[in-house]
Amino acid sequence: MKLFPHRIYHVYNRGNQKQRIFFSNENYLFFLQKVRMYWLPCCDILCYCLMPNHFHFLIKTSEKTVEPFGKHEPGTLIHYTRFSWGTQQLLSHYTRAINRQEGLTGSLFTQNTKARQVSSEWSWEDYTLWCFKYILQNPVTAGLVSEPVEWAYSGYRDFAGLRNGSLINMEMAQREMSFDLNSFEVLMNEPVPATIVKNLF
Repeated sequence: MKLFPHRIYHVYNRGNQKQRIFFSNENYLFFLQKVRMYWLPCCDILCYCLMPNHFHFLIKTSEKTVEPFGKHEPGTLIHYTRFSWGTQQLLSHYTRAINRQEGLTGSLFTQNTKARQVSSEWSWEDYTLWCFKYILQNPVTAGLVSEPVEWAYSGYRDFAGLRNGSLINMEMAQREMSFDLNSFEVLMNEPVPATIVKNLF
């Protein structure tokens, strides 16, 4: 996962062989605790959505995101950045907890977490706002709820003023995508065209 500072990425992964990764409300909350522990010190989260068998995050990177991190064994090619190390820790700690809970073994997630850059200095190549909408609309698109506000495991309720979470950098999200909270629900009524979705992955 090659990231560069001061850019916006769509970060996502799913259950191995599309298996379920969240089994209870406590699982979703535990995962977000690990996100807070391992990702928040090195990047800003602009929005997120946890789904039963996958997750989406929209992050903005900084110098801390890409700085070398951890111990490097002499003679090995393993090289971690702060974010890649944090991702490994996040997923491995969560996997161990779920495997114990469910009596499972092996990998819970697919091997490589993906990160697609969606920001661009050229407006016609910038998909940040589309990605933001795609992530928050995901539970509706998947048929889990009829309105995104009904899904508790995304940042939608924070932007709608119904929850005062501290995981998302709300000010940065509004600044990067040029919207204000008064227009948020109108903004979210616009569906993401299928021709745009392919540019988010």
